[in-house]
Amino acid sequence: MSEKILIVDDDLDSLKLIGLMLQRHGYEVIAAGAGNQAISKAFSEHPDLIILDVMMPDMNGYEVCRRLRANPETHPIPIIMFTAKTLIDDKVAGFEAGADDYLTKPTHPAELASRVKSILQRSANQRRKEVGKGLAIGVLGAKGGLATTTLTLNIGAALKLAGENPIVADFRLGTGNLGMYMGLGRAGGMATVLAHPLAEIRPNLVEKELITHPTGLRALLCTARPKESLLNFPTESSISVVKSLRTLGKPVVIDMGSGYNTLISRLQVEMDSIILTVDPIASTLVMARELMQELDPEVKKRVHVVVVNRHQMNAQIAWHEVENALGQELLAIISPAPEVAAAASEAGVPLVNYQPTAIVSSQIVKLAEGLNVTMRSPA
Repeated sequence: MSEKILIVDDDLDSLKLIGLMLQRHGYEVIAAGAGNQAISKAFSEHPDLIILDVMMPDMNGYEVCRRLRANPETHPIPIIMFTAKTLIDDKVAGFEAGADDYLTKPTHPAELASRVKSILQRSANQRRKEVGKGLAIGVLGAKGGLATTTLTLNIGAALKLAGENPIVADFRLGTGNLGMYMGLGRAGGMATVLAHPLAEIRPNLVEKELITHPTGLRALLCTARPKESLLNFPTESSISVVKSLRTLGKPVVIDMGSGYNTLISRLQVEMDSIILTVDPIASTLVMARELMQELDPEVKKRVHVVVVNRHQMNAQIAWHEVENALGQELLAIISPAPEVAAAASEAGVPLVNYQPTAIVSSQIVKLAEGLNVTMRSPA
């Protein structure tokens, strides 16, 4: 999935020229012709980078930059100032306003592409170095029935026990049962948020729909009501939800469900880490390989494979053969524990809280610890 770049310039020819150069390098481009419009689009579109002209009729680029930096929601977005002004004082003013880089017009396409690539890479690296804070962890199954909901809930619970402030979220509209596992019945919230216009999906709206479990773990839930799956919303709305959750939870653990669809294709690039659950069966490994082929090349670098043993089976493939088949080391192996899992679900309490001494609980706690170490390591 290509990064999204917002270009801000009141000169239409300049917008077209810069946009064309960036599109040729595979970036998604959106445009704004004025300062106020730029601020509005920064909130509604959540670009990965802003290229900002200084001289505009309604509000100069310095003021736009200052306003974006002053708001927690837009503060992290990298900004390149782009202008015909060449004096040192102008460049200093840009950096003082909060710009990450400064380019003068005209610029060679190769230089523009190089600066953009460098800034985007630096931004991505910095986000992954933030010691588990504000990060998004996706849990994705190679196929249905591979415990994505159980892992989502219990990784969140384990992180809570470790002193973090996580949020668990369910994106399985119409099939969500995370709330049931938490003893919260048919509680929802995700559909309510996604039903709002894109521009309204901000942290304050999302926070109103969070539900707090007695353990202190917060959740944004879907329900199993079939009509919820018919909700029509732009995929960008899901990105706004994730970005909002990042500001509220540290980290966010997201049940992405299983397989591959339009929603997952967009959500994948927002994940700082993806746990891919498989069972050690030949057919599942084929599905897992196919699924990984669809993931963005950069996303694949952040995928961690977890084997979920659902049954005691002599025909299961050995763990090292799973690694060879997928070309990746396993992050964890989760033992079957249907009786404990059923009892915990009936009690509406995460496994790691319900029976912390169980083997499966210790495995999930170690998984959460290992995931935290991975996210804390430099990219």
